[in-house]
Amino acid sequence: MQRAGARPIYLDYHATTPLDARVLEAMLPWLREDFGNASSQTHSYGWRAEAAVEESRERLAAAIGAAEPEEIVFTSGATESNNLALCGAFAANARGGAGGAGGVAGGAGQGVSSKSGAPEGAGGAAQIVTVATEHPAVLEPCAALAKQGAAVTVLPVNSEGLVSPADVAAAIGEATVLVSVMAANGEIGTLQPLAEIGRIAAERDVLFHCDAAQAVGKIPLDVQALGIDLLSFSAHKLYGPKGIGALYIRRRRRNGRRLRLAPLLHGGGQQRGLRPGTLPTPLCVGFARAAELACAERPAEAQRLTELRTLFESTLRAALPGVQIERNGPPPGPQRLPGNLNLGIEGAPADALLPRLKDLALSTGSACSSATPEPSPVLQACGHPKERIHRALRLALGRPTTEQEVLTAAQRLAEEAAKLREG
Repeated sequence: MQRAGARPIYLDYHATTPLDARVLEAMLPWLREDFGNASSQTHSYGWRAEAAVEESRERLAAAIGAAEPEEIVFTSGATESNNLALCGAFAANARGGAGGAGGVAGGAGQGVSSKSGAPEGAGGAAQIVTVATEHPAVLEPCAALAKQGAAVTVLPVNSEGLVSPADVAAAIGEATVLVSVMAANGEIGTLQPLAEIGRIAAERDVLFHCDAAQAVGKIPLDVQALGIDLLSFSAHKLYGPKGIGALYIRRRRRNGRRLRLAPLLHGGGQQRGLRPGTLPTPLCVGFARAAELACAERPAEAQRLTELRTLFESTLRAALPGVQIERNGPPPGPQRLPGNLNLGIEGAPADALLPRLKDLALSTGSACSSATPEPSPVLQACGHPKERIHRALRLALGRPTTEQEVLTAAQRLAEEAAKLREG
Protein backbone atom coordinates (compact mmCIF):
# COMPACT_ATOMS: atom_id res chain seq x y z
CA MET A 1 0.00 0.00 0.00
CA GLN A 2 1.08 3.58 -0.60
CA ARG A 3 2.47 5.31 2.47
CA ALA A 4 0.50 8.33 3.67
CA GLY A 5 1.89 11.46 2.05
CA ALA A 6 4.34 9.51 -0.15
CA ARG A 7 4.40 10.19 -3.85
CA PRO A 8 4.10 7.23 -6.24
CA ILE A 9 7.24 5.83 -7.82
CA TYR A 10 7.28 7.43 -11.26
CA LEU A 11 7.68 4.92 -14.11
CA ASP A 12 6.17 6.91 -16.98
CA TYR A 13 9.15 8.84 -18.37
CA HIS A 14 7.97 8.38 -21.97
CA ALA A 15 4.91 10.48 -21.13
CA THR A 16 6.99 13.35 -19.79
CA THR A 17 10.06 14.09 -17.69
CA PRO A 18 10.80 16.48 -14.82
CA LEU A 19 12.74 19.65 -15.53
CA ASP A 20 16.42 19.08 -14.83
CA ALA A 21 17.77 21.53 -12.23
CA ARG A 22 20.62 22.45 -14.59
CA VAL A 23 18.07 23.34 -17.27
CA LEU A 24 16.09 25.53 -14.89
CA GLU A 25 19.30 27.31 -13.88
CA ALA A 26 20.01 28.12 -17.52
CA MET A 27 16.47 29.42 -18.07
CA LEU A 28 16.08 31.68 -15.02
CA PRO A 29 18.01 34.74 -16.27
CA TRP A 30 15.85 34.81 -19.40
CA LEU A 31 12.69 34.74 -17.29
CA ARG A 32 13.79 37.66 -15.10
CA GLU A 33 16.60 40.04 -16.07
CA ASP A 34 16.94 39.27 -19.80
CA PHE A 35 13.26 39.34 -20.68
CA GLY A 36 13.59 41.05 -24.09
CA ASN A 37 11.80 40.09 -27.30
CA ALA A 38 14.15 38.45 -29.81
CA SER A 39 12.40 40.36 -32.60
CA SER A 40 13.18 43.77 -31.05
CA GLN A 41 16.04 45.10 -33.17
CA THR A 42 16.46 48.60 -31.74
CA HIS A 43 17.93 47.96 -28.28
CA SER A 44 20.12 45.63 -26.26
CA TYR A 45 17.26 43.71 -24.63
CA GLY A 46 16.18 42.42 -28.02
CA TRP A 47 19.75 41.85 -29.24
CA ARG A 48 20.59 39.72 -26.20
CA ALA A 49 17.42 37.66 -26.58
CA GLU A 50 18.10 37.15 -30.29
CA ALA A 51 21.65 36.02 -29.56
CA ALA A 52 20.38 33.52 -26.98
CA VAL A 53 17.83 32.09 -29.41
CA GLU A 54 20.43 31.72 -32.18
CA GLU A 55 22.87 30.04 -29.80
CA SER A 56 20.07 27.65 -28.83
CA ARG A 57 19.56 26.79 -32.50
CA GLU A 58 23.27 26.02 -32.78
CA ARG A 59 23.17 23.64 -29.81
CA LEU A 60 20.07 21.85 -31.07
CA ALA A 61 21.53 21.53 -34.55
CA ALA A 62 24.65 19.95 -33.02
CA ALA A 63 22.50 17.53 -31.00
CA ILE A 64 20.96 15.99 -34.14
CA GLY A 65 23.83 16.46 -36.59
CA ALA A 66 22.21 19.24 -38.64
CA ALA A 67 24.49 21.13 -41.02
CA GLU A 68 23.23 24.64 -40.20
CA PRO A 69 21.56 26.26 -37.16
CA GLU A 70 18.99 27.87 -39.51
CA GLU A 71 17.63 24.38 -40.19
CA ILE A 72 16.10 24.39 -36.68
CA VAL A 73 12.62 25.96 -36.50
CA PHE A 74 11.12 26.33 -33.02
CA THR A 75 7.53 25.17 -32.43
CA SER A 76 5.29 24.52 -29.43
CA GLY A 77 6.21 20.82 -29.38
CA ALA A 78 6.54 17.66 -31.46
CA THR A 79 2.82 17.61 -32.28
CA GLU A 80 3.04 20.98 -34.00
CA SER A 81 6.31 19.97 -35.64
CA ASN A 82 4.68 16.84 -37.07
CA ASN A 83 1.75 18.85 -38.38
CA LEU A 84 4.04 21.43 -39.96
CA ALA A 85 6.13 18.71 -41.61
CA LEU A 86 3.20 16.69 -42.97
CA CYS A 87 0.70 19.41 -43.84
CA GLY A 88 3.40 21.85 -44.91
CA ALA A 89 5.04 19.34 -47.24
CA PHE A 90 1.72 18.32 -48.75
CA ALA A 91 0.58 21.90 -49.33
CA ALA A 92 3.89 22.96 -50.88
CA ASN A 93 4.56 19.87 -52.98
CA ALA A 94 1.20 18.26 -53.70
CA ARG A 95 1.01 19.01 -57.40
CA GLY A 96 3.11 16.56 -59.34
CA GLY A 97 4.73 14.74 -56.44
CA ALA A 98 7.81 15.74 -54.46
CA GLY A 99 9.28 18.00 -57.12
CA GLY A 100 6.08 19.71 -58.25
CA ALA A 101 4.71 23.20 -57.88
CA GLY A 102 3.10 24.48 -54.73
CA GLY A 103 -0.54 24.30 -53.75
CA VAL A 104 -2.92 21.78 -52.27
CA ALA A 105 -4.09 19.02 -54.58
CA GLY A 106 -7.80 19.11 -55.37
CA GLY A 107 -10.20 16.26 -56.00
CA ALA A 108 -12.15 13.89 -53.82
CA GLY A 109 -10.56 12.54 -50.67
CA GLN A 110 -8.76 9.24 -51.19
CA GLY A 111 -9.14 7.95 -47.65
CA VAL A 112 -6.46 6.14 -45.66
CA SER A 113 -5.17 2.90 -47.11
CA SER A 114 -3.72 0.37 -44.64
CA LYS A 115 -1.67 -1.95 -46.76
CA SER A 116 1.64 -2.64 -48.43
CA GLY A 117 2.03 -3.42 -52.10
CA ALA A 118 1.23 -1.28 -55.14
CA PRO A 119 1.84 2.45 -54.68
CA GLU A 120 -1.41 4.12 -53.70
CA GLY A 121 -0.39 7.49 -55.12
CA ALA A 122 1.11 6.40 -58.42
CA GLY A 123 -0.24 8.58 -61.17
CA GLY A 124 -3.03 9.98 -58.99
CA ALA A 125 -3.40 12.09 -55.87
CA ALA A 126 -0.29 13.19 -54.04
CA GLN A 127 0.71 10.43 -51.66
CA ILE A 128 2.01 10.20 -48.09
CA VAL A 129 3.43 6.92 -46.81
CA THR A 130 3.47 6.22 -43.07
CA VAL A 131 3.29 3.35 -40.56
CA ALA A 132 0.45 1.87 -38.49
CA THR A 133 2.29 2.33 -35.16
CA GLU A 134 2.93 6.06 -35.55
CA HIS A 135 1.85 8.52 -32.86
CA PRO A 136 -1.59 10.13 -33.29
CA ALA A 137 0.26 13.40 -33.98
CA VAL A 138 1.27 11.80 -37.30
CA LEU A 139 -1.71 9.55 -38.08
CA GLU A 140 -4.37 12.20 -37.43
CA PRO A 141 -2.79 14.86 -39.69
CA CYS A 142 -2.52 12.14 -42.34
CA ALA A 143 -6.23 11.40 -41.95
CA ALA A 144 -7.01 15.12 -42.25
CA LEU A 145 -4.91 15.35 -45.41
CA ALA A 146 -6.75 12.38 -46.86
CA LYS A 147 -9.94 14.46 -46.64
CA GLN A 148 -8.12 17.17 -48.65
CA GLY A 149 -7.25 14.77 -51.43
CA ALA A 150 -4.08 13.04 -50.28
CA ALA A 151 -3.59 9.35 -50.89
CA VAL A 152 -2.34 8.04 -47.54
CA THR A 153 -0.74 4.60 -47.36
CA VAL A 154 -0.37 3.18 -43.84
CA LEU A 155 2.12 0.32 -43.79
CA PRO A 156 1.85 -2.70 -41.48
CA VAL A 157 4.46 -3.81 -38.94
CA ASN A 158 5.58 -7.20 -37.67
CA SER A 159 4.89 -8.56 -34.17
CA GLU A 160 7.75 -6.47 -32.75
CA GLY A 161 6.48 -3.24 -34.31
CA LEU A 162 9.10 -3.06 -37.07
CA VAL A 163 8.20 -1.83 -40.54
CA SER A 164 9.83 -3.52 -43.50
CA PRO A 165 12.02 -1.22 -45.65
CA ALA A 166 10.94 -3.34 -48.62
CA ASP A 167 7.32 -2.38 -47.89
CA VAL A 168 8.35 1.28 -47.78
CA ALA A 169 10.08 0.96 -51.15
CA ALA A 170 7.10 -0.85 -52.69
CA ALA A 171 4.67 1.82 -51.47
CA ILE A 172 6.50 4.77 -53.03
CA GLY A 173 5.14 5.91 -56.39
CA GLU A 174 5.53 8.81 -58.80
CA ALA A 175 3.13 10.98 -56.81
CA THR A 176 4.70 10.29 -53.38
CA VAL A 177 5.43 13.52 -51.54
CA LEU A 178 6.71 12.25 -48.22
CA VAL A 179 7.50 9.15 -46.15
CA SER A 180 6.98 9.53 -42.38
CA VAL A 181 8.46 6.92 -40.02
CA MET A 182 9.12 7.51 -36.31
CA ALA A 183 12.54 6.86 -34.81
CA ALA A 184 11.40 5.21 -31.56
CA ASN A 185 8.01 4.00 -30.38
CA GLY A 186 7.25 5.25 -26.88
CA GLU A 187 4.88 2.39 -26.13
CA ILE A 188 6.83 -0.73 -27.08
CA GLY A 189 10.30 0.79 -27.53
CA THR A 190 10.78 -0.24 -31.17
CA LEU A 191 13.60 1.51 -33.05
CA GLN A 192 12.83 1.64 -36.76
CA PRO A 193 15.48 1.02 -39.49
CA LEU A 194 15.92 4.71 -40.31
CA ALA A 195 19.15 4.39 -42.31
CA GLU A 196 17.60 1.92 -44.76
CA ILE A 197 14.44 3.99 -45.12
CA GLY A 198 16.47 7.17 -45.58
CA ARG A 199 18.47 5.51 -48.35
CA ILE A 200 15.26 4.41 -50.10
CA ALA A 201 13.75 7.89 -49.83
CA ALA A 202 16.93 9.43 -51.27
CA GLU A 203 16.99 7.00 -54.19
CA ARG A 204 13.34 7.78 -54.99
CA ASP A 205 13.76 11.53 -54.41
CA VAL A 206 10.95 11.79 -51.84
CA LEU A 207 11.02 13.63 -48.52
CA PHE A 208 11.74 11.62 -45.39
CA HIS A 209 10.15 12.84 -42.14
CA CYS A 210 10.89 11.33 -38.74
CA ASP A 211 9.04 11.84 -35.47
CA ALA A 212 11.95 11.63 -33.03
CA ALA A 213 10.19 12.86 -29.88
CA GLN A 214 11.11 9.67 -28.01
CA ALA A 215 14.57 9.33 -29.54
CA VAL A 216 16.61 12.54 -29.27
CA GLY A 217 19.03 12.26 -26.37
CA LYS A 218 18.24 8.55 -25.89
CA ILE A 219 19.75 6.94 -28.99
CA PRO A 220 22.36 8.17 -31.50
CA LEU A 221 20.71 10.35 -34.16
CA ASP A 222 22.38 12.11 -37.08
CA VAL A 223 19.99 13.57 -39.63
CA GLN A 224 22.65 13.82 -42.33
CA ALA A 225 23.95 10.28 -41.91
CA LEU A 226 20.39 8.88 -41.82
CA GLY A 227 19.13 10.88 -44.78
CA ILE A 228 16.37 12.58 -42.79
CA ASP A 229 14.88 15.72 -44.37
CA LEU A 230 12.44 16.67 -41.60
CA LEU A 231 12.72 15.70 -37.92
CA SER A 232 10.33 16.52 -35.07
CA PHE A 233 11.40 16.61 -31.43
CA SER A 234 10.31 18.07 -28.12
CA ALA A 235 11.95 19.40 -24.95
CA HIS A 236 9.72 17.83 -22.30
CA LYS A 237 10.73 14.28 -23.31
CA LEU A 238 14.37 14.97 -22.40
CA TYR A 239 14.12 16.84 -19.07
CA GLY A 240 13.45 20.21 -20.64
CA PRO A 241 10.48 22.58 -20.33
CA LYS A 242 7.01 21.84 -21.67
CA GLY A 243 5.64 23.98 -24.48
CA ILE A 244 8.69 24.03 -26.76
CA GLY A 245 9.74 21.77 -29.62
CA ALA A 246 11.48 22.02 -32.95
CA LEU A 247 11.32 20.88 -36.54
CA TYR A 248 14.56 20.25 -38.36
CA ILE A 249 14.13 21.27 -42.01
CA ARG A 250 16.97 20.39 -44.36
CA ARG A 251 17.90 23.51 -46.35
CA ARG A 252 18.85 21.74 -49.53
CA ARG A 253 17.61 18.39 -50.72
CA ARG A 254 19.96 15.83 -52.22
CA ASN A 255 18.96 16.91 -55.73
CA GLY A 256 20.09 20.46 -54.91
CA ARG A 257 16.58 21.95 -54.80
CA ARG A 258 15.50 23.92 -51.77
CA LEU A 259 13.15 22.01 -49.46
CA ARG A 260 9.83 23.82 -49.42
CA LEU A 261 7.13 23.79 -46.74
CA ALA A 262 3.94 25.84 -46.52
CA PRO A 263 3.46 27.42 -43.05
CA LEU A 264 0.54 26.51 -40.81
CA LEU A 265 0.49 29.95 -39.17
CA HIS A 266 0.74 33.45 -40.61
CA GLY A 267 1.78 36.77 -39.12
CA GLY A 268 4.95 38.35 -37.79
CA GLY A 269 7.39 36.75 -40.21
CA GLN A 270 9.63 35.20 -37.55
CA GLN A 271 11.69 32.11 -38.48
CA ARG A 272 11.57 32.94 -42.19
CA GLY A 273 7.78 32.92 -42.01
CA LEU A 274 7.69 29.15 -41.46
CA ARG A 275 6.58 29.47 -37.86
CA PRO A 276 5.80 33.08 -36.93
CA GLY A 277 5.21 34.35 -33.41
CA THR A 278 7.25 35.78 -30.55
CA LEU A 279 9.91 33.27 -29.62
CA PRO A 280 9.89 32.14 -25.96
CA THR A 281 13.55 32.80 -25.21
CA PRO A 282 13.60 31.00 -21.81
CA LEU A 283 12.08 27.88 -23.36
CA CYS A 284 14.48 27.95 -26.31
CA VAL A 285 17.44 28.21 -23.94
CA GLY A 286 16.08 25.42 -21.72
CA PHE A 287 15.42 23.16 -24.70
CA ALA A 288 18.96 23.57 -25.98
CA ARG A 289 20.50 22.97 -22.56
CA ALA A 290 18.36 19.85 -22.03
CA ALA A 291 19.34 18.40 -25.41
CA GLU A 292 23.00 19.19 -24.80
CA LEU A 293 22.96 17.40 -21.43
CA ALA A 294 20.98 14.41 -22.73
CA CYS A 295 23.35 13.87 -25.65
CA ALA A 296 26.47 14.28 -23.52
CA GLU A 297 25.23 11.81 -20.89
CA ARG A 298 23.48 9.43 -23.28
CA PRO A 299 26.00 6.54 -23.46
CA ALA A 300 26.32 6.15 -19.69
CA GLU A 301 22.61 6.75 -19.06
CA ALA A 302 21.55 4.24 -21.73
CA GLN A 303 23.72 1.59 -20.09
CA ARG A 304 22.33 2.40 -16.63
CA LEU A 305 18.71 2.24 -17.81
CA THR A 306 19.34 -1.02 -19.63
CA GLU A 307 20.69 -2.56 -16.43
CA LEU A 308 17.73 -1.26 -14.38
CA ARG A 309 15.27 -2.66 -16.92
CA THR A 310 16.96 -6.05 -16.73
CA LEU A 311 16.81 -5.88 -12.93
CA PHE A 312 13.11 -5.04 -12.98
CA GLU A 313 12.19 -7.91 -15.30
CA SER A 314 14.35 -10.49 -13.51
CA THR A 315 12.95 -9.44 -10.12
CA LEU A 316 9.39 -9.70 -11.41
CA ARG A 317 9.93 -13.12 -12.95
CA ALA A 318 11.61 -14.43 -9.80
CA ALA A 319 8.67 -13.23 -7.70
CA LEU A 320 6.15 -14.97 -9.99
CA PRO A 321 7.67 -18.40 -10.69
CA GLY A 322 5.77 -20.43 -13.26
CA VAL A 323 3.68 -17.45 -14.38
CA GLN A 324 3.76 -16.49 -18.04
CA ILE A 325 5.06 -12.93 -18.48
CA GLU A 326 4.78 -11.55 -22.00
CA ARG A 327 7.26 -8.98 -23.28
CA ASN A 328 5.75 -6.81 -26.02
CA GLY A 329 8.02 -5.23 -28.60
CA PRO A 330 11.57 -6.16 -29.62
CA PRO A 331 13.89 -8.01 -27.24
CA PRO A 332 16.31 -5.83 -25.25
CA GLY A 333 19.07 -4.78 -27.59
CA PRO A 334 19.87 -2.44 -30.47
CA GLN A 335 16.26 -2.26 -31.71
CA ARG A 336 14.71 -1.11 -28.42
CA LEU A 337 14.80 2.07 -26.32
CA PRO A 338 17.03 1.51 -23.27
CA GLY A 339 14.50 2.48 -20.57
CA ASN A 340 11.40 0.93 -22.15
CA LEU A 341 9.57 -2.20 -20.99
CA ASN A 342 6.09 -3.29 -22.09
CA LEU A 343 4.83 -6.48 -20.52
CA GLY A 344 1.76 -8.44 -19.51
CA ILE A 345 1.20 -10.94 -16.71
CA GLU A 346 -1.04 -13.92 -17.39
CA GLY A 347 -4.23 -13.70 -15.33
CA ALA A 348 -3.73 -10.03 -14.44
CA PRO A 349 -5.52 -7.60 -16.80
CA ALA A 350 -4.05 -4.11 -16.71
CA ASP A 351 -7.40 -2.43 -15.96
CA ALA A 352 -7.72 -4.57 -12.83
CA LEU A 353 -4.07 -4.26 -11.86
CA LEU A 354 -3.53 -0.50 -12.14
CA PRO A 355 -6.12 0.51 -9.49
CA ARG A 356 -4.25 -1.70 -7.02
CA LEU A 357 -0.95 0.07 -7.72
CA LYS A 358 -1.59 3.59 -6.51
CA ASP A 359 1.99 3.70 -5.27
CA LEU A 360 3.30 3.28 -8.83
CA ALA A 361 2.87 5.76 -11.68
CA LEU A 362 2.81 3.73 -14.86
CA SER A 363 0.53 3.37 -17.87
CA THR A 364 -0.92 1.06 -20.48
CA GLY A 365 0.36 3.06 -23.46
CA SER A 366 0.77 6.52 -24.94
CA ALA A 367 -0.21 9.41 -22.68
CA CYS A 368 -2.08 10.96 -25.62
CA SER A 369 -4.42 7.96 -25.83
CA SER A 370 -4.69 7.05 -22.13
CA ALA A 371 -8.09 8.73 -21.80
CA THR A 372 -9.68 6.40 -24.34
CA PRO A 373 -10.96 2.93 -23.36
CA GLU A 374 -9.95 1.41 -26.69
CA PRO A 375 -7.24 -1.29 -26.79
CA SER A 376 -3.76 -0.08 -27.75
CA PRO A 377 -3.64 0.66 -31.51
CA VAL A 378 0.10 -0.06 -31.43
CA LEU A 379 -0.32 -3.56 -30.01
CA GLN A 380 -3.25 -4.20 -32.35
CA ALA A 381 -1.03 -3.25 -35.28
CA CYS A 382 1.53 -5.78 -34.00
CA GLY A 383 -1.15 -8.46 -34.37
CA HIS A 384 -1.52 -9.39 -30.70
CA PRO A 385 -4.81 -10.90 -29.50
CA LYS A 386 -7.14 -8.78 -27.38
CA GLU A 387 -6.46 -10.76 -24.21
CA ARG A 388 -2.75 -10.04 -24.46
CA ILE A 389 -3.34 -6.37 -25.27
CA HIS A 390 -5.56 -5.97 -22.19
CA ARG A 391 -2.73 -7.29 -20.00
CA ALA A 392 -0.11 -4.87 -21.33
CA LEU A 393 1.60 -2.36 -19.03
CA ARG A 394 4.18 0.18 -20.16
CA LEU A 395 7.08 1.04 -17.89
CA ALA A 396 9.50 3.80 -18.84
CA LEU A 397 12.53 4.35 -16.65
CA GLY A 398 14.32 7.68 -16.54
CA ARG A 399 17.18 9.76 -15.21
CA PRO A 400 15.85 9.96 -11.59
CA THR A 401 14.99 6.21 -11.41
CA THR A 402 16.95 4.38 -8.70
CA GLU A 403 17.73 0.72 -8.18
CA GLN A 404 15.64 0.69 -5.02
CA GLU A 405 12.65 2.11 -6.88
CA VAL A 406 12.97 -0.61 -9.50
CA LEU A 407 13.13 -3.37 -6.87
CA THR A 408 10.17 -1.94 -4.95
CA ALA A 409 8.08 -1.50 -8.11
CA ALA A 410 8.77 -5.03 -9.36
CA GLN A 411 7.88 -6.52 -5.99
CA ARG A 412 4.68 -4.49 -5.74
CA LEU A 413 3.62 -5.47 -9.25
CA ALA A 414 4.28 -9.14 -8.51
CA GLU A 415 2.39 -8.93 -5.21
CA GLU A 416 -0.76 -7.44 -6.71
CA ALA A 417 -0.65 -9.66 -9.78
CA ALA A 418 -0.46 -12.73 -7.52
CA LYS A 419 -3.51 -11.54 -5.57
CA LEU A 420 -5.46 -11.04 -8.79
CA ARG A 421 -4.53 -14.49 -10.04
CA GLU A 422 -5.52 -16.11 -6.77
CA GLY A 423 -8.84 -14.24 -6.86
